[in-house]
Amino acid sequence: MEQLTKDLSQNQQALDTLLGVGRNFDVINRDIYIGKRKGRLYVIDGYGDDGVIERITSFLLGQGAALAEGEAVTDMQSFIDRCVTFSEVDCENSLEKILTGAFLGKTVLLLEGFDYCALIDAKKFPGRSVEEPSDGKVLRGSHDGFTETLVQNTALLRRRIRDPQFTLENHKVGGRSRTDVVLAYMENQVNRADLEKLREKLERIDVGSIAMSQESVAEAIVKPQWYNPFPKVRYTERPDTATACVMEGDIVLLVDNSPSVMLFPTSLFDFMEEANDYYFPPLVGTYLRYLRIIVMLLALFITPVWYLLVKDAARVPEYLQFIVPEEPGSVPLLIQLLLLDFVVDLLKLASLNTPDALSNSFSMLGALILGDFAVQARWLVPEVLVYMAFVAIANFAQPSFELGYALKLTRMLLLILVALFDVWGLIAGIVGLFILLLSTKPILGRGYLYPVIPFNAKALGRLLVRQPISKKNS
Repeated sequence: MEQLTKDLSQNQQALDTLLGVGRNFDVINRDIYIGKRKGRLYVIDGYGDDGVIERITSFLLGQGAALAEGEAVTDMQSFIDRCVTFSEVDCENSLEKILTGAFLGKTVLLLEGFDYCALIDAKKFPGRSVEEPSDGKVLRGSHDGFTETLVQNTALLRRRIRDPQFTLENHKVGGRSRTDVVLAYMENQVNRADLEKLREKLERIDVGSIAMSQESVAEAIVKPQWYNPFPKVRYTERPDTATACVMEGDIVLLVDNSPSVMLFPTSLFDFMEEANDYYFPPLVGTYLRYLRIIVMLLALFITPVWYLLVKDAARVPEYLQFIVPEEPGSVPLLIQLLLLDFVVDLLKLASLNTPDALSNSFSMLGALILGDFAVQARWLVPEVLVYMAFVAIANFAQPSFELGYALKLTRMLLLILVALFDVWGLIAGIVGLFILLLSTKPILGRGYLYPVIPFNAKALGRLLVRQPISKKNS
């Protein structure tokens, strides 16, 4: 049985079995009489808005019963048109779509003599408030953020974009989860080829469940390159950032149950921008952007270049002799640098599992053990601690966690190449990095190194210099 019939008892038996009535405590069902017609309501407890459902049921049992007795009510659609006052309601007879709707929180109404049911979208998802995301704070500007509720997230975008060209296009992915995915874009500005390509990728997703929300979708649509750590998707939890991307012609992909949205197309240089750039005057925003780029390059090259110089103290000029460690320590410098990279990540993981009440104590304990004690035990030299402390701080200045880890892995590879092949190892690493970035295929867009390759002077100018809003939108 794949569709409803006009036999109410047969429809009830089918839905009772599929929804697990009696097996699942949260599946609520109730028999009602609307006029002389017998019916049944199904709703998932915790999803249904009790107040709305009560008002709908009250109308059906009162005025709706009289309307249902009229000659004009011959099928479910006419019953909905005359008797259901709620605005979000569909007429459906496919059991698969009815089940999906019920598990999405919709109320199912069966009536005797009708082979269709009414799907009433009177749901109220549990959710948190729209507080500012912890990884995207700004000094000025809005302090709201996306949540795990898709409809709430789309409302945050609608609140900012009051344009009839703004489009929210719904898709369902995942064989079992049937997760809602929404494409947000401006109809008159979006690149139609990119939009069609993204639609095709969503339709080809062949996974049982989108268990990890946006990350599951990203892994399903990204061409696998296990050896490439550089991210192909940019995320944000800020509605103002997503709005700015949409207004510039980009596509925003929202996934239900996730507070992070995906921004397309994405190139490497898009990760250099941040919301704070646009909440300050253009000169200050440009300065912050250059500062972020310089810090990123220093975090990538400072330890490999320093290790290359101190490997052979004779090559260090007299005016730079202060960078050479006075005592090499008991552990080789390469092992010290790699070990501290691992320890910094270990501290990050440990801090995630540390209760807030103990976080300050944990930070002090970690600083004492890794700093003073390690130097006194001659496991580490002070210079290594200084450079790795700078690298750790620089990683926090990078707004993308994914790019931060890509830079970390690249830096560790450069250190190993320098240890094996000296200067030629560093040169080979830089050339290899450029080839890797050049061969990285983005999900959408002209290239991972755009607007440098292929070259676009206007786009590169907007990237390097923060433009005034009036000129950018003109």
